[in-house]
This record gives sequence, structure tokens and C-alpha cells, in this order.
Amino acid sequence: MHPLLLETAHRPIPMPSAQWIMKQNWHDLLFAHWPLAPEKLRSLVPKELELDLRDGMAYVAVAPFWMSGIRGRLAPPLPFLYKFCELNVRTYVRYKGVPGVYFFSLDAGSLPAVLGARAAYKLPYFHAAMLVRSSGESFEYTSSRLEMPRPANFQARYWPVSAPRVREKGSLEYFLTERYCLYTVDRGHVLRAYIHHAPWQLQDAEAEFGVNTMAQAAGIELPDLKPVLHFSRKIEVLVWWPEKI
Repeated sequence: MHPLLLETAHRPIPMPSAQWIMKQNWHDLLFAHWPLAPEKLRSLVPKELELDLRDGMAYVAVAPFWMSGIRGRLAPPLPFLYKFCELNVRTYVRYKGVPGVYFFSLDAGSLPAVLGARAAYKLPYFHAAMLVRSSGESFEYTSSRLEMPRPANFQARYWPVSAPRVREKGSLEYFLTERYCLYTVDRGHVLRAYIHHAPWQLQDAEAEFGVNTMAQAAGIELPDLKPVLHFSRKIEVLVWWPEKI
């Protein structure tokens, strides 16, 4: 049994009954969250999914990070997928009472990863030219999508400003980050894919955004507000196959 499977009390939903099929490591991740009125998103999310609101507001996240150590459950790490950047635009939904994540886009610096995830998970992955550089505790991240819809560009510098800690159940941070499945809708069928990891060790963060048209490319106008910012150094993630509900 993988050691991660021994720590499950923090999950807001039960563990899946099937076996996990893939392991990934996520590094130097920034959560940048903006609140939006639900009507700003409702037409952009499939009608089969219910928006998951906090105090009457929906949230959209732009989340840059990089990935490493991708391997199948019974396989060694894949050399052509060993390390690449990823940048997600997401919101929060429910289906039949089970909370999860809905992705508007997932840009990745690996074309094999893009093509594989599109085929297997029916997710809106896009190939992009991406780079992350670190200088001490600060990270510079750039991304430029190579496919339509464009422009979908991102340039930011971000850094943590507090010690890492697990956030309490019921807090805004828990609501935004402790999500253990994703949803997509393919030809009218709702698909759910579970993930699992230890509780997020989040650090409060600051960021300077030079360019950020990622949400705009999905038809979302982010409000002119400072986002809610959190940073995570590294987390190990188990992934399950998507299932038709």
C-alpha cells in the first residue's frame, strides 16, 4: 500500500474503491483565486454541474506550477514526461453533492502530456511554451499558449510570506484547495476522476502579475481585485482513471 493511502481523514469525500493508476509530484505551486458572481460563470460551466459557492460567490483560480516524477502505478518514471510546467484555470463545482474541480483550461509544456490527457481524461489541455525560474524564495513564471484560443499568456513573479501550515476545515483556504476529484462533461456524460494527497501545507503568498490573459481566453473577466494568494512547495499526488457517473 502506498503510504499516502494511510492518511485520509482530511478528505471531504470518501476514497475511491478502485486502484490509483498514476503518481505525480507538483512543485512551487501558486493558487491565485478571484471571487466572481455566479452568473459570470454559469454559462461557461456545463449545465450538468452545479457551481460550488462560498458565501454566495464563485471562485476562479489561476494556478501555475511544475510537475515531475510522473509514473504509472506499476511502472518506472516516464522519461519523456519527467518534468514540465503546467498552468490551470479552474473553478469549483458539485455533482450529486460531491464537490470537485472544473477546469476551463490546462496549459502544459509537454506535447505528449497534452495529447495523452486530452484523450484519456477529456480535459481542455493546450500546448504552451513555458518556463519557471527560481531565485531563492521567489519564482518567475512565463507561459504562452501555442494553440487556439489565443492570446493565453501569463507572466508573474510570486513568493511565500509565511510558514507552511495545514488550514482548518471550514476555512476559505480549505474550501478552495482541499479538492479530491475533477469533473468534465463529454457528449453529455459526466466524468469524474479522483486524486489523493496529504493535506496541503499552504503558505500565504504575494505575487506581481505582468501579463495574465489565461482566464480571458476562456471567456472570463477577472475582477480588478487583489487575488487570494497561497503557495505550496511540493505535494505528491495519486491519480485515478476517470469514470462515467
